[in-house]
Order: sequence, then C-alpha cells, then structure tokens
Amino acid sequence: MTNLPERRLLPERPIESFDEYVASAGGQALAKALTIRRERIIADIKRSGLRGRGGGGFSTGVKWASVAHDPCPVKYLVCNGAEGEPGTFKDRYLMRKNPYQLLEGIAIAAYAINAKTAFLGIKKSFEKEYEAVSRAHAEMSAHGVLGATPIEIVRGPEDYLFGEEKALLEVIEGGDALPREADLPPYVKGLFVSDPAELNPAVVNNVETLCNVPHIVLRGADWFRSVGTKDSPGTMVFTLTGDVERPGIYELPMGTPLRTLIEEYGGGVTSGRPLKAVFSGIANAVIMPAALDTPLDFGSMQRIGSGLGSGGFMVYDDTNCILQVAYRFSEFLFVESCFQCIACKSGTNQATSALRKLIDGSGGGMDVELVLAGARSAPRANRCYLPVEASLLIPSIVLNFLPDFVRHYNRGCQGCREIVTPKLADFDELTGRFTYAKTTSAADVAGWFG
Repeated sequence: MTNLPERRLLPERPIESFDEYVASAGGQALAKALTIRRERIIADIKRSGLRGRGGGGFSTGVKWASVAHDPCPVKYLVCNGAEGEPGTFKDRYLMRKNPYQLLEGIAIAAYAINAKTAFLGIKKSFEKEYEAVSRAHAEMSAHGVLGATPIEIVRGPEDYLFGEEKALLEVIEGGDALPREADLPPYVKGLFVSDPAELNPAVVNNVETLCNVPHIVLRGADWFRSVGTKDSPGTMVFTLTGDVERPGIYELPMGTPLRTLIEEYGGGVTSGRPLKAVFSGIANAVIMPAALDTPLDFGSMQRIGSGLGSGGFMVYDDTNCILQVAYRFSEFLFVESCFQCIACKSGTNQATSALRKLIDGSGGGMDVELVLAGARSAPRANRCYLPVEASLLIPSIVLNFLPDFVRHYNRGCQGCREIVTPKLADFDELTGRFTYAKTTSAADVAGWFG
C-alpha cells in the first residue's frame, strides 16, 4: 500500500497488542470522552461532518443525537461488521490492522448515547477479523479501558443480508438474517422490544465510521475537517479491484478524483487496455470512463447519477462482456435475497433469467425489456434496500451499453471473456492480491419459484 501523509485509520503495520496501541496514543480518546458531557461529544461529532462510511453517507452526529434524545430509557449501539458487498474489503482490513481503534470508537459512541449494551456483528467466516477483535477486546477489558458499557461480539451467517441493518438486529436477537417489515428504522425501533411503548432505539454504524471516532474526539472536529471536502470531510478507505495493475486498499482524502485512485494508486488499467466501466459496489449506477475525474465524495458522486457506496470500486477493461458483468451482479442480488417480497421473488429473478437467455443466445429485444422491468420492480412492497440496488444498477448498464445487448440478440456470447462475481474472500498484503469467494448460482435457487 502506498504511504500517504493523510493516512489516519490504517497504520503502516498491524497493531497486534494493547501496548502497541497505547504507544500510539490509543485509549486517550475514550479517557478524554469519559470526562466530557455526552451532549458535547455528540455536538463535536456533528461539527466534524463525519458521515456514515457504510454506503448511506448519513450524518453520524445527527443519528447519535436522534437516539440520545429519545425518551426511551433503554438504548443500544450496534457496529455493523458484516461486510459482504462485492468489491469491498475495507472494514475487514480495518479490523485486522487495528481492532483497538474500532473498540475504542464503539465504547465512545456507546457512552455518548448512553447505551445499555453495544454489539459488534461479524460473520462467522471472518476468522482473522474475529481473532483480532476478540484478542483486542480481551486485552482492553483486562486493562479496564473500555468504559462501563459492555461490548458483545455477535457472529452471524454468511448471508449478504446479515449486513442489512434490520436483519443485523434480528441476528443479534437470535433470529435469522431476515429483514424486518419496512415499518420503523433501528433509530426508532431497536433491539429486544417487548412493549410497543418502549422501542429501545439503536444506533447502527459501520466499522469505518466508528474507527474515525477516537481520532475526532482526541484531535478535534477542525483536525478531521482539515482534509476532504466541505460536504464530505476526512479520509475514506477505498477497495480497488478488477482490471488494474495494483488492486488493493487505499486510504485517501475525500474528494480525491476517481482517476487518481485508479491510475496513480492502482497503476492504471491492466496492460494499458481501454477502460470500459467502473462500479462503486452493486448499489449504484455504472460509472462511465467520461466521469473518471469525478471527486470521490458523496455529493459529486450523486451528481453523476451514481454514488460513493462503501468505497469499493470494481474496474472493467474493454475485454469484458458487459452482459456477463450485469448477469453476475443481478445473479448475486437474486441469490442473496431473503425472498420475503415480490420485488426479489419475481423481479430480480426475472431480470437474472432474461440476462441468462441473452448470454446463452436464446434472447432478444423482449428479454431486454424483461431485464429492465424486473430490475425496476423494487417499489413493490420491498422489505429492504436490496431490490432498490438492482433497480439502480442493472438498468444503468442496459441503457449505457445497449449496442452490446443488441449484438447478443439470438446469438449470445461468442468467445466472450468469462466473468466471476467479485465477492472478496481475502487480501494478501504481501502480494497485493485479492482472492474471490465461491458464490451460489441462480440455477441453484431459481427452481424454488418455478
């Protein structure tokens, strides 16, 4: 990884003991926070402009304030460590590199909102991350530096939807990773609700968001705002994968152009091939080559019709079949659905099946219409954001690459490069290479619905 003067969250090498953490000023932020009124901590987080790094980009301070000021006496803090979106690895990397800062951030947030308990949700398959966080938790607990709020680590399933905040709450309560009915968000209706009058609101923040908290508390809001943009202060940890010379994980100031991430840090497109498309995760519209100079901040990415997401950028050169890319993304969303609502049972299934026909050579113009109609079915009583992701991503691919679809009418792929779903299983820092996880195919589950 390139050394950056702006690096704040990623140390040069992993912090592997509490003593190492203390030597780098670790623990001082929580000690300071415990001497400050809760309202002041929340006000400082608001003033810093810290926005959620899990995809939504919502103001962290505003979210904390809404729960802290709720009259319900029981509140919870939840850290979402169930990272599972294709092309993203930064939360797992942060947990490996410095689990102590994460736990300190959780403890500060729990104190600020006066939480009864804090939870860290993490997948059972994240063995390296669990080992690192568990070790850090044991050490910090033994030294009595985590404050009064207990922190529990909850291990959950491999499901992509484990990372959906309402499904995450279900797992913490001992259930399956199934999104609740779309009635009330966690900051209104939280955990262990038995009385409708006591909704036990919960703050849900992702790993990177909470890793920023100790640094803001210790160094101040102005320090945090000294890099980045007015709209999106601070740094962000970006995952860069696909057809680039140096895939990896890079911490950069918000507002850095996408071109800089790909060309300067990623070494450019592999073998100098022309760029075909970039995807910021699977919840946003495709980013075309003409938009490479877009700053990586929330507002700028929205203005080009896409989004920053959780900072995972997947790069595809001109040797890729865009239909296969669309199919792999659509298939992932279909397979990872909980199938509780018609938008996924029918919509993503329809889009995925029609894309398969176009690739196999039995599809034509009507199937493109079926792709669009299926992907756009999200507003039909969807329980979570997953089908909305499909409605933003898949139509953008079709509309930007319609000639590619037309060339596949009734002939399918003719020697097209085989595409794999970029679900990341691991990252080797020595080689700078990712390994991809095996994914379930649509054929394995499509039969459930005929």
